[in-house]
Amino acid sequence: MPQDILPDLNGQLKFQDDPGAGWSKWLAALFALVLVGWMGSGYILPSQPATETEEKPAARIVAVAVMPSEAEDVELVLFSEGQSIPDRDTMITSKVSGEVVSVSADRGDLVSAGQEIGRLDAATIEAQLVQAQTQLDQATSDLEKSTSLQRSGITTEDRVLQARAAKASAEAAVAAAKEQLENTVIRAPFAGRLNDLTLDEGEFVNSGDVVAEVLDNNPLSIVVQVPQQALSRLKKGQVAQVSFITGEVRNGTVAFIGANADSQTRTFRVEITVDNPDSEMPAGLSARIAIPTGSARGHFISPAILSLGTDGELGVKIVTEDDVVQFVPVSIVRAQTDGIWITGLPERADIITVGQGFVNAGDTVDPRPATPAPETAEVTQ
Repeated sequence: MPQDILPDLNGQLKFQDDPGAGWSKWLAALFALVLVGWMGSGYILPSQPATETEEKPAARIVAVAVMPSEAEDVELVLFSEGQSIPDRDTMITSKVSGEVVSVSADRGDLVSAGQEIGRLDAATIEAQLVQAQTQLDQATSDLEKSTSLQRSGITTEDRVLQARAAKASAEAAVAAAKEQLENTVIRAPFAGRLNDLTLDEGEFVNSGDVVAEVLDNNPLSIVVQVPQQALSRLKKGQVAQVSFITGEVRNGTVAFIGANADSQTRTFRVEITVDNPDSEMPAGLSARIAIPTGSARGHFISPAILSLGTDGELGVKIVTEDDVVQFVPVSIVRAQTDGIWITGLPERADIITVGQGFVNAGDTVDPRPATPAPETAEVTQ
């Protein structure tokens, strides 16, 4: 085809003149603007933490068993353990030397004060007494003569003084001989039980040898150690109950309270005397004493109810009127085989008996009445 007849296409395709050609640019610009705005919104307007739309589940309230308790008057009793000792205990020694010629008592006998236990040979001492008595008679005669001669002016005052000195010396010798003679008889110094006796007829005893032991067990003394915090509750004359290890129980009286504490145990010595006629109860027995020391208002509980506070103090957990747990420090004032008496609680208290280990002070609980212990059915025969 001839070139001059070809159609002229230049300038016929112009997109800017197309009515829909510009929309793509605007859409791309708008999309870019939205993207930049979304990315930068975190710096310009920080997002707020999302609020929890769901509430947390409420804490589960623990159910506890509660026992209502009313304060009662309780007698305060001080308990302690010790052992019995004799009121007096002495070793009898021989005061002279000699052969044992007789024994008039046996070990274990009750003896009275001054009772003869044994006798030593006194022949030598009797001879010494006779000699001393003779010398005394001579000295007495010489003094009388010297005094008579002095009145007559024949002798001097010095001669009379010498005669008087000789008589005094003779009198002392007689007294010493009589004492030695008396010492040949061995006697009990006081009433009691003859706990030991080593005298045998025919043996020789030296002066100073121990020949017997006498115990005075009436009254019998029980020695206990009392802690310092309980000392103020004691006074002389208080009545005490004494339970011996043999099973016998007797009443006694506080007779002595020490004024100086033991340096190691910080306890005070206290003695209780018990009447013991005929020394029936021996010394050295273990004993438990109970001394009433007054009264207080307290609650009776089981030891299992006790708890320890955060600082280690002993206490009890109770429930207030608002069902809130409260820890109350307490003191044990009396212990029995079936429970303990405590002070420190209010007059009336709802004591947690079961579940106290799972709750703390300030917790809200669901208090429920404690289940009473089942009664034991009686068995009929």
